[in-house]
Amino acid sequence: MADIYTRITGAPASILGGLMAALETRAADPQQRGMLQTYLTDAALPPGARVLEVGCGTGAVTRALAAWPGVSEAVGVDPSPVFLARARELARTLTTIVFEEADGRTLPFGAAAFDAVVFHTTLCHVPDPGIALQEAARVLRPAGRLAVFEGDYATATLATGAEDPLDTCAEAFREHFVHDPWLVRRLPALVRTAGLDPVCVRSHGYVELGPGFMLSSWVDLGADALVAAGRIGPDLAAGLKAEARRRIASGEYFGHIAYLSIVARKPG
Repeated sequence: MADIYTRITGAPASILGGLMAALETRAADPQQRGMLQTYLTDAALPPGARVLEVGCGTGAVTRALAAWPGVSEAVGVDPSPVFLARARELARTLTTIVFEEADGRTLPFGAAAFDAVVFHTTLCHVPDPGIALQEAARVLRPAGRLAVFEGDYATATLATGAEDPLDTCAEAFREHFVHDPWLVRRLPALVRTAGLDPVCVRSHGYVELGPGFMLSSWVDLGADALVAAGRIGPDLAAGLKAEARRRIASGEYFGHIAYLSIVARKPG
């Protein structure tokens, strides 16, 4: 089964609920917040910046952008009306934030409309990431900044040894919820092809040792995807989920993924 995000508008409610919960759990994680702060600092947003987040999901990063020093307005776009309804609910008290339904490959904004564009773990779900980056370049003002933060899903693992059965959940998540697990290896070239100049590239590592987004997304959603694909039965899926929780209780649980951030500048 292809990446569910590529057909997110038709995804079942049960899948959407799990994804929304995982997005908010991930956003609340201190390591994740630290990586976000690092690459937004690298972006050096100007005072009064108008910032666009493409593929905003439940709006967790858009909310962080709205609260970032000097940002005057944060706009989040996503193709899923379900995600956007949740994003609007969570941001209902914020006055400098706007959400719109849109595909990142055909943005409904004029040229040079934003000081910065952010993709936060979005491009790996886009069948044509180069087109999305070209659209970002189009809506950026001269000297505007692009900030991309993306998971290197080829490194994603839950294994603590060779042929660890729990790692099948990470493999299933990569197969069913990520369009291109190798994308980060080509991101610098894609950014340059879009006409933007990379000014800062960083590698980030993330480790999960207890309950977190990997448990809810990689383990639970991955195991459920294997059942839906007819590759394992419900009993085995329940066993994999139980094993992850047993490892957490015993201090044996381990999850890891590498991330890459790129900050680029539009000439001008």
